Amino acid sequence: MTNESELARIAASLEAVAAALGRLAPRLMPEPDFAAADCFVFEPQTGLKPVPRVNRVPIVLLKGIDRSRDTLFDNTARFANGLPANNALLWGARGMGKSSLVKAVHAAVNAEIGQTGRAALKLVEIPREDIAHLPDLMHLLVEAPYPILLFCDDLSFDHDDTAYKSLKAALEGGVEGRPENVLFYATSNRRHLLPRDMIENERSTAINPSEAVEEKVSLSDRFGLWLGFHNCSQDQFLAMIEGYVEAYGLKDMVADGELRREALEWATTRGSRSGRVAHQFIMDLAGRFGRPLRIADGAGG
Repeated sequence: MTNESELARIAASLEAVAAALGRLAPRLMPEPDFAAADCFVFEPQTGLKPVPRVNRVPIVLLKGIDRSRDTLFDNTARFANGLPANNALLWGARGMGKSSLVKAVHAAVNAEIGQTGRAALKLVEIPREDIAHLPDLMHLLVEAPYPILLFCDDLSFDHDDTAYKSLKAALEGGVEGRPENVLFYATSNRRHLLPRDMIENERSTAINPSEAVEEKVSLSDRFGLWLGFHNCSQDQFLAMIEGYVEAYGLKDMVADGELRREALEWATTRGSRSGRVAHQFIMDLAGRFGRPLRIADGAGG
């Protein structure tokens, strides 16, 4: 007959097993408070973290990408107004404003629809390393009473990385498909999101090369809208500089000819011309003259 001490020992063992299983079980993410902010960052352990102040520039300061700017704005505005819209892949040269454009368009569309009384467009950023958790995030977003722009910056996949399959299913594949209130935007330096040598290796080693490559390349086909960003010309670079100088009220700091000379010298030392390099030059210029970078009245409208 089992005595009381034996029963107590068994009970203690069962409690220990239950506690261990509880620690192994995935934590339920808290229900997000979408009214807390217009922008959030996804964290797999805690859910959506509100971002009260977004690091972005006004859309009027993005020079040399007019066609991409207008196309992405129109696509985003249609989505925010409940109309059909495409997932978008912004790909190409570094520093040419891909991620800045996504954040600027989000703000510009919200400023427009704010006058119509429609629900604000929410921006949710998912880090590249958390793409495997995309199905969990989709479950959080599907019931949201807001249109949601889901954004992944610098998206790409390396050898033996299978997370791209989660992205493919979340964009259009699977039984559930993409929620109607969610649109996905991604930026990447690669048009097909995968390294060229990975695609070539699949072509050279597979029994059916075309099918092997199709499996990898089909990921980018999930994006109905492709916007290419290319290295800017000297004139475009100087237009970016002039736009920043005007917006930040710095025209009295240096003569036009001297500004042009210094800007071109800065680009030469960096070995490239881009929106990022232009902004870095403006930061250096304002810092040397002891001026803070603040948008001048009326410049960002």
